Amino acid sequence: MTTLEPHLPGATSGGLDSQPTDGFTAPEQQSRWRAVVRTFAANKLALVGITVVVLMFGFCFLGPVFYHTDQIHTNLAQVTLPPGPGHPLGTDSVGYDELGRLMVGGRTSLTVGLAAAVVATLLGALWGALSGYIGGFVDAVLMRFVDVLLSIPTLFLLLFMASVFKPSKTELILVIAGVSWLVTSRLVRGEVLTLKVREYVSAAGLMGGSHAYRLFRHVLPNAVGTLAVNVTFQVADSILLLASMSYLGLGVQAPDTDWGGMLSDGVNYSYSGYWWLIYPAGLAIVVTVIAFNFIGDALRDALESRLRSRT
Repeated sequence: MTTLEPHLPGATSGGLDSQPTDGFTAPEQQSRWRAVVRTFAANKLALVGITVVVLMFGFCFLGPVFYHTDQIHTNLAQVTLPPGPGHPLGTDSVGYDELGRLMVGGRTSLTVGLAAAVVATLLGALWGALSGYIGGFVDAVLMRFVDVLLSIPTLFLLLFMASVFKPSKTELILVIAGVSWLVTSRLVRGEVLTLKVREYVSAAGLMGGSHAYRLFRHVLPNAVGTLAVNVTFQVADSILLLASMSYLGLGVQAPDTDWGGMLSDGVNYSYSGYWWLIYPAGLAIVVTVIAFNFIGDALRDALESRLRSRT
């Protein structure tokens, strides 16, 4: 005699591990993600943002391969030379070629910004996921800790943490990530509070799935859209935070530099007509941050269209 088993949303004959993470079949998931890609690709500002980011990475990481400059030894015989043959963007106050300096500084800004954004997103995602999924007293404690840190001005936290850690690239990544994960944790917590009560998550629990399994297999994967959007904005914010720290003299130390450090050095000559010490670095910061914001806005719009299609 054949027994009838209750049908659970997302359940298949392949067992628990073969369940879709959002209650839809695999073809439905693929169709929805293809719609996201189409919506994103149709956004002209997104394409502009991606193009700018790719060009900026190529300029900073591949540029020095073709344009060789000495960014270690100073040359006091060639200080503050205007743009001209041999130095397309002139030289700075200690004789470094400004174009080569822009590449080196951009490499630091992009590396620190991207790494800090990833670390902040991972930490914020884990913190917010645990808070939202466990709930109750644990949620209250974790979120009150986040609220306390958010009540402290970001600049004060940066100054305090920078005074504790030596300002190397690794320490700067940790410092910036240490003040950037707070908002991410609140975003992920709100997403998890919504996702954990979905039918497919309850079905996974009824079929014997542990809390860890449900969290990391069903809940967090469906928050990846929020995380993807967040990380793009985090990169832009991290680049700005690094520029702010460098402007205050808390960035990487010479002979290394970043765009904020170049801008800080150039300000001292702003009244002398040495425009090439200010505008290239400032323009690089503005263009890169705007490009990442374009990408983040387009991702958010594309993912919102996916959510609308599920209702």
